[in-house]
Amino acid sequence: MNTATLWCVVPAAGRGMRVGGDRPKQYLTLAGRPLIEHTLDRLARHPHIAGLMVVLSAGDALWSGISMLHGKPVCTAVGGAERCDSVLAGLDALPDAVATDEFVLVHDAARPCVRLDDITRLIDRASAADGGLLGAPLRDTLKRANADGRSALTEPRDHRWRAFTPQMFRRAALSAALRQAAHDRVTVSDEAMAMELAGHAPLLVEAAEDNIKVTTAADFALAEFLLARTA
Repeated sequence: MNTATLWCVVPAAGRGMRVGGDRPKQYLTLAGRPLIEHTLDRLARHPHIAGLMVVLSAGDALWSGISMLHGKPVCTAVGGAERCDSVLAGLDALPDAVATDEFVLVHDAARPCVRLDDITRLIDRASAADGGLLGAPLRDTLKRANADGRSALTEPRDHRWRAFTPQMFRRAALSAALRQAAHDRVTVSDEAMAMELAGHAPLLVEAAEDNIKVTTAADFALAEFLLARTA
């Protein structure tokens, strides 16, 4: 694999208002900077990431206009209504130099704490397995709730994982899988789901569980602690 052309698509077109505030969560302040800037800074520091493609909502007035981070280009594209639409738009907007059979990464804008060594492990292992994603085996007891919010039964946790990002697949294969899912009117929750539906079996690469997705107000405090610890 030619790591010099390993680009990362960062979907950031979501509204993400559940956390509160007057703006999408990727623009809320975390440790003195917008959340998304921490994520982009972390990604740009990785030696095998050549550039970032940030996918924004149409008319996004909050984007800072960053065009370079750590000597690497930061480009933008306009996304769609769903995450899968935005990822596909980002893949389509990648530079022509990124060949169709090259691997690309996709990473959540709201995951600023991903560890660089986990990204390295993903690149090393997924490139040999034709694609994969970071994640962690489920360790908690898993319950199924009924309509009243009561525990109805205990689910087996064997072979169950929590899915993280980055996720890594070949540009053309991922684009085709996302287009097929859209054609079939299936809303996929992540890139691995699209690849699974297309008949692939992405490799699960275990990563640190502090690669959290910032979703609630409490997550901001935890992410600030984690960023300070790994600065």
